Amino acid sequence: MLHLRLITPAGKTDAVVRLIENTVGTAHLVVVPGAARAPAGDVVMCDVAREAADELIEDLRAFDLDECGSISAENVDLTLSRRAEEAERAAPGEAADAVVWDQLAEATHEESTLSVTYLAFITLATMIAACGVVLDNAILIVGAMAVGPEFGPLAGFCTALVQRRSRPALRSLTALLAGFAVAMLVTVGFSYFMDAVDLFTAEALQSDRPNTNFIYRPDWFSFVVAVLAGCAGTLSLTSAKSGALVGVAISVTTVPAAANAAVAFSYGAYRQAWGSTEQLLLNLLGIVLAGTLTLLAQKALWSRKPRTSSTR
Repeated sequence: MLHLRLITPAGKTDAVVRLIENTVGTAHLVVVPGAARAPAGDVVMCDVAREAADELIEDLRAFDLDECGSISAENVDLTLSRRAEEAERAAPGEAADAVVWDQLAEATHEESTLSVTYLAFITLATMIAACGVVLDNAILIVGAMAVGPEFGPLAGFCTALVQRRSRPALRSLTALLAGFAVAMLVTVGFSYFMDAVDLFTAEALQSDRPNTNFIYRPDWFSFVVAVLAGCAGTLSLTSAKSGALVGVAISVTTVPAAANAAVAFSYGAYRQAWGSTEQLLLNLLGIVLAGTLTLLAQKALWSRKPRTSSTR
């Protein structure tokens, strides 16, 4: 379930309470008159089944609570309550299938902002992958995939496309492109340094590399895996299955492809650099396509469920 905490102007509290009472899947309604100070108003709290939460939040926003008060939601890890069990049974659908769009938008906003921390993670992941491709070490490649934060802006871009919000889409795209550009540029310099100290060599890069040569040889399997990973990653975000998201992170070769392109460029191996760039773009395209279609499918399927609240 989700726990909602609302700050409502006194004149809207009765209508908000009626809405919550008439919403199937709610429990544990608490009203504390005059408790809020900034902004001034009443505090209203309740628990709501995840499958009823998105509709309730949408109806609450119609009261302009996000402008004149506040709407906060957090996951409830444990609730020992018969009323909560009854509320979950009464709410139509399954909690794992529900998408709380405002929660998803907020989660992807944090992960898709171009920040120093984001740039540090994607750059470090790319440099780790650079070591992996030169050494033909699959363990380093997997480690770089796990460290890479690029699925955040990819998910943010897909979410913004489905919600038709141009500003978040542009922010996510900027973080994605700028992140890879900075990471690849730094990795080129890193490659020059590693070559100067005799840790990287052109011979190692251009050898057979049976464990990592797939990185610069894109094919239809690359696209298929990216599509499947995009579907799985999107589902993991909407259902809060973080363990599945880790699996997605180590299944697509975005960061390793960027690393291989950077190292190959530093040695003038432009054919290999172009092949790696194609691999990178193919994976990004597959993830965006699959993520967007998955969200659209979830939105369409969930729109068929019965309403959980009566008209105000």
